[in-house]
Amino acid sequence: MAMQSVLGLFQSPDSVASALENIRQNDFADTQVEVLTGTPYPEGAFGERPIKHRLYVFPLVGAIIGLSAAILLTVGTQASNPLVTGGKPILAIPPMAIIAFEGTMLGAIVLTVIGILFESRLPKGSLGLYDAKVMEGLIGVLVTCDESRLGAAEEALRTGGAVEIKREHAHESRR
Repeated sequence: MAMQSVLGLFQSPDSVASALENIRQNDFADTQVEVLTGTPYPEGAFGERPIKHRLYVFPLVGAIIGLSAAILLTVGTQASNPLVTGGKPILAIPPMAIIAFEGTMLGAIVLTVIGILFESRLPKGSLGLYDAKVMEGLIGVLVTCDESRLGAAEEALRTGGAVEIKREHAHESRR
């Protein structure tokens, strides 16, 4: 079934909170609603539910992978080319610790960047419905739903105090 988007533009954060409450009462999922603003507002300023993210997992996994790879690299290198120098051990801990630290940091940093891109859902294929008035001070509430529910979404936005409402065909749902 075809999915469509509707964008409501609002003057104040209070009217956005009212519109989001109307949208929730009409049984729209939180994943179908997005608040667009050119001004930074704290999380929850419009009454939206907190977003759950798993960004903390990426650096942890990256650190574990980096540490494992660094230890494997140092042990593998020293074991494959054993150079006994003045009776010192082949597997020397101090140089291995430095390489292990660097590998851990490299893995954590690389996977953190990947995690930020993943959690931010970047890059997006299409920008979808947008209005330049959002950057001029208005607050946008974007609802993406089935065509059959589009009227209920528009009514919820209008009841919440939308100054302007725009419609656009978003994408085809593939099931």
